[in-house]
Amino acid sequence: MKEKADGGGTVTLKDLARELGVHPSTVSRVLHSGSDVAKGAASAATAERVRELARKLGYSPDPQAASLRTRRTKLLGVIVPRLSDLVLAIMYEGIDEASAEVGYSAFVMNSRDDPEEQRRKIDLMLARRVDGLIIGDAHLDGGLLQELTDRKVPFVLMNRRVPGYPSATCDDVVGGELVASHLWEMGHRQVAVIAGEPYASTAIDRTAGFLDCWRSLGGTISDDDVVWSKFDTAGGREAGEKILASGKPRPTAIFAVNDFAAIGAMGALRSHGLTVGQDVAVVGYNDTSLAAELPIPLTSVHSPMADIGRTAVQLIQAVLKGEKPEPAQLKPTLRVRESSAARAPAEVDAN
Repeated sequence: MKEKADGGGTVTLKDLARELGVHPSTVSRVLHSGSDVAKGAASAATAERVRELARKLGYSPDPQAASLRTRRTKLLGVIVPRLSDLVLAIMYEGIDEASAEVGYSAFVMNSRDDPEEQRRKIDLMLARRVDGLIIGDAHLDGGLLQELTDRKVPFVLMNRRVPGYPSATCDDVVGGELVASHLWEMGHRQVAVIAGEPYASTAIDRTAGFLDCWRSLGGTISDDDVVWSKFDTAGGREAGEKILASGKPRPTAIFAVNDFAAIGAMGALRSHGLTVGQDVAVVGYNDTSLAAELPIPLTSVHSPMADIGRTAVQLIQAVLKGEKPEPAQLKPTLRVRESSAARAPAEVDAN
């Protein structure tokens, strides 16, 4: 078994089963089936042993994995945290259109931002002999990306970046700077940030861009004024409640690093009898189609979502040609609407 892992041959399901002392069908169901089937195939401990050994020995679900580099299937695999996220759905539209233009097809799977689910879905994609992967759920630790690099799997990142890998993203640092400059110009001095998940570059970069610019303008903001949260409306509402319950003077403005978190924060403000845009300004990010249609239209950073998807296809095509493309960062713009169009109130009551 050790010899195969070191290059003496292809590691097979039977090899894994023999090493683990289980039936090959058990190994196959754990590695190749959907999560419900996999759970019924073996205990959680056994399933984890199977996956760990498969990773250790470099097992590929497709015994002809070299086809990823030699024979083209004209198929791209796309993995995202969740397609219910409108931002990612629009990016996928860009991928689908750009893929068709170069004779490719693309299919997408959800990882729910769970590293183990991400690994499983990627292995399922490789079993379909995709030519390459577009990964939209990368975590900043980059552990899985190094594994894919070691396995010589062609891939690029989309929406989230990780240093050292080709990616198509919005310039999120600049996006955060745009928000800070806007709120400063509108007279705000007491602000809070709903920062998203710390494992995602979108959260880190948008927050860093805002904080660095805010401080360069002469503003002050403490760590307590930055609340990490989930990216959805529930996460935004929970973060908004935390900001309002802090015991500190209420901020006159809140920047949320995506529109859904911003909408959740708007709900928290409303439940406290506060009027968005008058009592507290709110700014989101991505400029989804919902932003302009809310009862109080939401100021948001516009990121070129479809173009990010199209750019990801261009990058993976370059990788498939043996090139090493540089990361592409697309320019954001700020769309100012009623949620932040008024100047900051002169006085703010404490919570």
